[in-house]
Amino acid sequence: MNHLTTDKTIRISKATLMLFISFFGFFMLVSNFTDYPTNYEYIAHILSMDTTLDREKYSYRAITSPMAHHRIYWLIITLEVLFTVFCMMGTYHLYKNINTSAKKFHEAKKYALTGLLIAVFIYYVCFQIIGVEWFNMDESQRWNYKDWARHIVDFILPLMMYVALRIER
Repeated sequence: MNHLTTDKTIRISKATLMLFISFFGFFMLVSNFTDYPTNYEYIAHILSMDTTLDREKYSYRAITSPMAHHRIYWLIITLEVLFTVFCMMGTYHLYKNINTSAKKFHEAKKYALTGLLIAVFIYYVCFQIIGVEWFNMDESQRWNYKDWARHIVDFILPLMMYVALRIER
């Protein structure tokens, strides 16, 4: 007997997409912890604005202190840990509630949505707005996360809307 309904398929797809973004967060953390120097170098160059056009004109925006670079990088890592943990918890709660009422399944989304919101803050606000608009990251040929961050946001925002929609019955 086939018990797979459209409603259940939608629930499974929401949980599975959250699993995918949780994998991304997990691998991002592994990269940050196992290859700290490489990722730190990116952040240091972006904050220092040492490879941007007209850097003398905008040098007042640059942060050149290595201590500040490390602290900002650790802030980013901390936010990525939070994003990943919330997404993993959200994935767990969505799978756990796949066969519950629509109301319970909808309430199970709160961890997932919190994790996705933190991810939007990291990759849109921090990298795309602050990195590009304040630190002119997009003007650097080598130290530029703009397109990478945009691709992440291009996945996260529709995912956030899809998960948040209350279309289950």
